[in-house]
Amino acid sequence: QVQLVESGGGLVQPGGSLRLSCKVSGFTFSRYAMRWFRQAPGKEREVVAGISADGFITNYEDFVKGRFTISRDNAKNMVYLQMNSLKPEDTAVYSCYARAYGMDYWGKGTLVTVSS
Repeated sequence: QVQLVESGGGLVQPGGSLRLSCKVSGFTFSRYAMRWFRQAPGKEREVVAGISADGFITNYEDFVKGRFTISRDNAKNMVYLQMNSLKPEDTAVYSCYARAYGMDYWGKGTLVTVSS
C-alpha cells in the first residue's frame, strides 16, 4: 500500500521558515521523481517544486525560487521542502506527490499558515 505522509506545517510569521517532510512507503522511492504541490484557500492546486529520482535535478516555480529548497534522502524514503522568507501568500495546504507504477499518489497535506 502506497502512503505519503506529510509533516512540519504550522503557523509562522512573515519572513520566517519552516521545513516540511514527506515520508513515503509502498514503492521503490529511489526510482521516482517527487513533487511538492500546494493549494491555497479558494484556489486551485499548483506545483511548487520537483526533484529527480537521484536528487540531482530540481526545479521550482518562479514564485518560490530563491526561497524554497526541495531535497530528498533515498535511504530514509523522505522528501523535504525547506521554506524560507515566507510570505502570507504562501499560506496553503502543502502536499507531496509521486507518479509511480503509472498511478498518481498524493499525501493528505500539511497546513502552512503565514501570518503575524
